[in-house]
Amino acid sequence: MTVRVYTIASGKGGTGKTTTTLNLGTALAMLGKKTIIIDADIGMANLGLLVGLEKSKVTLHEVLSGEAEIKDATYSGPAGLLVVPSGLTLKGFQKANPDRLKKVVSSLTEGMDFVLIDAPAGISKDGLIPLTVADRILLVVNPELSSMADALKVKTLAELLGKSVEGVILNRAELDKTEISRNKVSELLGVGVIEMIPEDVNVRRSAAFKTPVVVRTPKSPASIAFKRLAAKISGEKFTESGDKDKKEGFVNRLTRTIFGGK
Repeated sequence: MTVRVYTIASGKGGTGKTTTTLNLGTALAMLGKKTIIIDADIGMANLGLLVGLEKSKVTLHEVLSGEAEIKDATYSGPAGLLVVPSGLTLKGFQKANPDRLKKVVSSLTEGMDFVLIDAPAGISKDGLIPLTVADRILLVVNPELSSMADALKVKTLAELLGKSVEGVILNRAELDKTEISRNKVSELLGVGVIEMIPEDVNVRRSAAFKTPVVVRTPKSPASIAFKRLAAKISGEKFTESGDKDKKEGFVNRLTRTIFGGK
């Protein structure tokens, strides 16, 4: 398949954009897709923290400053996922040149199925460049009006750059009466919601263990949603396994015991 470069964007910080990038990338890798994720939020990098790479000596900072090659900043992650973290120091951020990101992304596409870019939140210059290098853009939003308003600005900016947002990921959805519905989100942003990630305590717990939730608790509600999203964008068939399958298996075994047969 032809490599697909996705930029995962949001209008404001705290929407769960980085967590989404990590878990979507891991879920794609679990489907056998050659996937690499890049922390392009060079000023407020968090991706490395979520997978235990916060002490990496070579990061995207060094690559963007011309001090290192991208292969030296690429690390093995869960399920065969490749990870390019950004550094955590202010000095590294100051030396990094965001304009070099396009060349970096181009060098990473060979042999890959998916490249996921975790973009900075908002519409700063650092956030503009990841939008320009993307083939497709996914917006991560929360079911709040402020999140919608900021996401709309990112969508407008993307369109000014000649890019279009492929879909919206509605994260931390409780789906109670006080929240904005899926249809309302689509109406407000003019883009369809391609997946809803439910509020799930396992996401926070997995982050504490520096492990993607799709690996640590693969049958949790958020994990199932992330895996369903990965199947959608990769064109794979999604089959949900879990308690339902176990119950059906038990019923089949009980039936064979009572009535015989295969």
